[in-house]
Amino acid sequence: MSIQEKINSLREELNQHNYNYYTLDNPTISDFDFDQKLKELQELETAHPEFFDANSPTQRVGGAVTKNFPTIVHEFRMYSLDNSYSIEDLQDWEKRIEKTLEEKVEFVCELKYDGASISILYENGQMKQAVTRGDGFQGDEVTQNIKTIRTVPLKLKGNYPEKFYIRGEIILPLKEFNRINAEREKEGLELYANPRNTASGSLKQQDSAEVAKRNLDCYLYTIVGNNLPFESQWEMLQSAQNYGFKIPSTAKLCSNLDEVLAFIEFWDKERKLLPFEIDGIVVKVNSFAQQNELGFTAKSPRWSMAYKFKSEKAETELLSITYQVGRTGAITPVANLKPVSLAGTVVKRASLHNEDIIEKLDVRIGDMVYVEKGGEIIPKIVEVNLDVRQPDAQKIEFIKNCPECGTALIRNEGEAHHFCPNEDGCKPQIIGRMEHFVSRKAMDMASIGGETIVLLYDNGLAKDVADFYDLKKEDLLPLDRMAEKSAQNIIDAIEESKKIPFEKVLYAIGIRHVGETVAKKLAKKFHSIENLQNASLEELENVEDIGTKIAESIQEFFSKEKNQILIERLKKAGIQLEIGEEEKPLSDLLEGKTFLFTGTLTQFTREEAQKLVEQNGGKNISAVSKNLNYLIAGEKAGSKLKKAESIGTVEILTEDEFLKMIQN
Repeated sequence: MSIQEKINSLREELNQHNYNYYTLDNPTISDFDFDQKLKELQELETAHPEFFDANSPTQRVGGAVTKNFPTIVHEFRMYSLDNSYSIEDLQDWEKRIEKTLEEKVEFVCELKYDGASISILYENGQMKQAVTRGDGFQGDEVTQNIKTIRTVPLKLKGNYPEKFYIRGEIILPLKEFNRINAEREKEGLELYANPRNTASGSLKQQDSAEVAKRNLDCYLYTIVGNNLPFESQWEMLQSAQNYGFKIPSTAKLCSNLDEVLAFIEFWDKERKLLPFEIDGIVVKVNSFAQQNELGFTAKSPRWSMAYKFKSEKAETELLSITYQVGRTGAITPVANLKPVSLAGTVVKRASLHNEDIIEKLDVRIGDMVYVEKGGEIIPKIVEVNLDVRQPDAQKIEFIKNCPECGTALIRNEGEAHHFCPNEDGCKPQIIGRMEHFVSRKAMDMASIGGETIVLLYDNGLAKDVADFYDLKKEDLLPLDRMAEKSAQNIIDAIEESKKIPFEKVLYAIGIRHVGETVAKKLAKKFHSIENLQNASLEELENVEDIGTKIAESIQEFFSKEKNQILIERLKKAGIQLEIGEEEKPLSDLLEGKTFLFTGTLTQFTREEAQKLVEQNGGKNISAVSKNLNYLIAGEKAGSKLKKAESIGTVEILTEDEFLKMIQN
């Protein structure tokens, strides 16, 4: 046997042992024998680097150092899930589905793992790349760290698709979390708050050998790609298991909602016995054809729902109230609490939202209050224990002046929040606007964090977002703790931001009520900042989802001289203040027409088809109704085709007929 054959033989044998131990939970070799074979392979690979393989079992021990984690755009967006907190929510969701499909559905129920989402690319059976969820559109590449997780196969088995992404959750088992914290306690280090945050932080460790020591685990739950050989979620799970992936044995195929509710009830009780944390159940429509019919909203799939278990509550004392000033000037009261353990974290503060909530709860300083994690993330006070209220409990009087600049607060009619109107002289507002501007979903200047912005502000280098583009490296170097490389990274990030597309710039400049979705619609409609500035109230209100409140806010923003000056400065700096040529509509052939695609499309993906509609002035809608003009029916078109036929006013087209419409 040649050296190369010996190396390949050891790799195959060790891969099989890994699979037996970590995926099947059925080891066929002792740990000692495994380690001896791994050591033999390491020695052979070291002596013969010409036979290096990035997916060798030796790569699992780590050792690669990653100083930067490149940002990678997801080929297929990673959507978030809609949350449900009651059985009624799930029942309403099922009714909406059946009304849309006009047929019964099966569901697949899976545990909702409390970890860090990951997308892993496989090509020709080999692991190629692993990327964190990020914002759903792009994430950080953490391939070397994911390779250390032994439940993630480096090479696949069986008859797998040529290329696909598998998605799942990276978790830290409770046993490992407790072990790590015990070691940190011995060393006098601060303990980690919970397994989820520790798992997420582990993925950004620079030394993969350190990641390997944490014994992370991975549960995978969906495959995405083009032309995949599955017709249902359940079939996909079974196939993924055959490829060598660790697929949850707890998943269940349910024929109706009653079975789903029984699954939820079972795991609500049994979850405390699991070796890892979950925070709910994910319910999915089983059939991929039905999933395609249901489609997506702007943020989440209509065919899936996350049922969140009831939040834990904890009782503690309200010590005091402080007030935070947001970038829009909104004042948020914050409750300072006697520290209490809640859902794996120590809670010291909780939101009280606004004056109306304080009055509704009748909460007072010194009260014993019940704190809950809203959606398991943000602590909030939900109730006061009036039975133990002390006679001297102090009633809360909402502040009259800004806690930062002293300006008298205002409260607009119909709004819940108080505002500080001193937007040009109130430091938290100025800092907040700059932080928003550089954030990932806006101008994406990763090298400029909150501390850097405060440093720039305090040293008179940045008083508004346009000042970033006047910065020079020599301005930064004298700043406290500013190394030459850090200064260069800031200058590079600012320069790179000039390539950010118009829709994100529009979101970044911080017009009140203009979020990501509204910014996209405005950019698509008006094409440039000049057109938007000159738009009448009526023209603004004619844009989909933009009402009088948003339209007036846009006009108010552009009416202010300081904002006009800001836009001119950004323009001179070279910021993208109009959509690029590639984003401009190809034609207006479909202007005023609505479209819906159903069935299996053969000439383009659903996303490509919807883009063609938008590029030619049309509008995509999600359901068959009298408002639909054209239904493009692919192969195996189901209930939507039947419904369109029954309405009678919807024109049904083939893919070829649709293409002819935009080729005239």
